[in-house]
Amino acid sequence: MGANRIDDADAGTETKGRMSSDERREQIVEAAIAVFGAKGYVGTTTDDVARAASVSQPYVVRLFGTKENLFLAALGSALDRLLAAFRSAPAVSDPHARGELMGQTYLNLLEVRGLHQILSQAFLLGAHPVIGPAARGGFAQVWHFLRDEAGFSPEDAQKFLATGMLINTMVGLRMTEEYGRDAGMTELFDECFPVSIQMVLDEAPRVDEPW
Repeated sequence: MGANRIDDADAGTETKGRMSSDERREQIVEAAIAVFGAKGYVGTTTDDVARAASVSQPYVVRLFGTKENLFLAALGSALDRLLAAFRSAPAVSDPHARGELMGQTYLNLLEVRGLHQILSQAFLLGAHPVIGPAARGGFAQVWHFLRDEAGFSPEDAQKFLATGMLINTMVGLRMTEEYGRDAGMTELFDECFPVSIQMVLDEAPRVDEPW
């Protein structure tokens, strides 16, 4: 067996066929984004992530060493996807139009379960000696992108971030349950997602889902 292959008995047998170690690592990171996003850093165990990824817990530890390293890998992946999504938006000259296009790419990231929530979780861990610096660095990366690459003014960048944080809060609270039930929350959804409401309702996590 080559160095890039793993034994199915070690990794878990629920995933059909064989995968390279890089593919299996990506699968675990994807699961970690979902589970850490839903349960937080303290509330998640490596066993939780292993079960979500259909691999064994010893294999997760063998790849990442510690829960801390696993969280950092998941956070790094989430930030990379976020910035890649922003960069994929057409670079139109009008800042408002560009903000709208980038905002749509941000909503499209709902297909990556837990991405918005893991960012919020990381931004609450500023006092953690290892995760705190990584989270601050990631947040600064986003700000510098908005100012230096996207060309936003400080005011536009602040408003864009504020809207993103509001969306993260709504996703984390699983507020889609209230759409159509609570007039105020329905109004908020319609205001935040005037052209994307159905996509948000379809993709955002719901109360009865684990993540």
